[in-house]
Amino acid sequence: MILYQAMNFYIPVGVLISFYFIPSSLTTEVRSQVVNYLVPNEELQFNPKPFTQSKRFRIYCYEGKPKSILYIWQSIFLQIDSDSEDYTQYDGPTPEIVLQDYEAHRFSWSISLFSWKSKNMKLDPFNQSCIGIHSNENYIVRLRVLHIDYWKVLMLVVGILIYLSAAKLCQNVLFYYISGISIGIIASFLFLIYFLSKLFPRKSIMYGVFATGWTVSLYLLQLIKDNLRTIFVMYREYVVYYTIFSGVISFIVCYRYGPIKDERTRSIIRWSLQAIGLLSIYLSSQFQEASVAQIIVLLIYHNTPSRWLSKPRNYLKRKFPPKVKLLTNDEYYAQGVRETNKSLEELRKYCLSPECNQWKTALKLKDVKRFASFIEGNSHLSDEEVLEYETSLQQVDFTDDEEQTDEEDYTDED
Repeated sequence: MILYQAMNFYIPVGVLISFYFIPSSLTTEVRSQVVNYLVPNEELQFNPKPFTQSKRFRIYCYEGKPKSILYIWQSIFLQIDSDSEDYTQYDGPTPEIVLQDYEAHRFSWSISLFSWKSKNMKLDPFNQSCIGIHSNENYIVRLRVLHIDYWKVLMLVVGILIYLSAAKLCQNVLFYYISGISIGIIASFLFLIYFLSKLFPRKSIMYGVFATGWTVSLYLLQLIKDNLRTIFVMYREYVVYYTIFSGVISFIVCYRYGPIKDERTRSIIRWSLQAIGLLSIYLSSQFQEASVAQIIVLLIYHNTPSRWLSKPRNYLKRKFPPKVKLLTNDEYYAQGVRETNKSLEELRKYCLSPECNQWKTALKLKDVKRFASFIEGNSHLSDEEVLEYETSLQQVDFTDDEEQTDEEDYTDED
């Protein structure tokens, strides 16, 4: 009996001693072997077959670079190319924190049913970021650099446009219907999820959550996220029908109550849109100081009185006036013919439209037959008028030539 009690005492003590002393020795061994510092566009291939189970853990770090305005829209991605999902991922700012997280999971009795894994991880361009990977299969790690991330530029432009046009959007009827239908569709999906949750007994679910812990709940959410695309593909028709039905109901509700006319409600919508625009500008770059500076400049520009902005604009116009291009004689003649034909065609269309009372107009004219000929597509000028116009042009040209000859003779005499 005494020996049995002693064995029951020494076994837990031995387990505790191994848990406390094994990680420290393993930390020194792994820290000196598994940390790999990546450079842009570098590719590393890992084959776990030659290594033991304890040495199949590798840490990949990106040291970051000093903050500069040239990297305001830059993005850094760590890509994992693996045919298998049999790997565990740990992340942290330093190799020590990643290694500590790995050892805490390895030398503990807790079982993690799911972990956040991504094969395309976004890193901070300006700070050190580390990713730890433990895998039993081959994989390739590469560091990809986007010097200009166009999604970030698009977020910046959209944020500025939303902020500047918030006052007009809150009064726009089309924006009202689009927003109302979108919110109605999203709310209908949330209502459907809430209605389905009512079909399950609450006590059983609560008991299950308390019994299994938050890990299983997050695991189920991860399953829903992974299978969401499959659900949309397999039941695409039902999703489309439900979306159309909820959209029509939302349109009817919006049409029933009509656009918002209350000024306070419009102010709330305007403030909300402006907040969304500023948030989009802030998230458009991982250079937070530059994002905040852009927001400050936008706020100053938007809240500055227009008369203050018009003064420097007018000064620049006076200082650097725009260059005016003068038309040549041929360009002037061509533009006159083009604009005249365009105006005559518009007049002809108006006379043929129901808006014009042809009989009333004919009573005011001397030559009704000529008016009818013009409406049918004939020229608005008679042959005599054309001849008289050409004769006058010839006389003008002859007079100009005489004046030029006299000036030349006067110059020669001098």
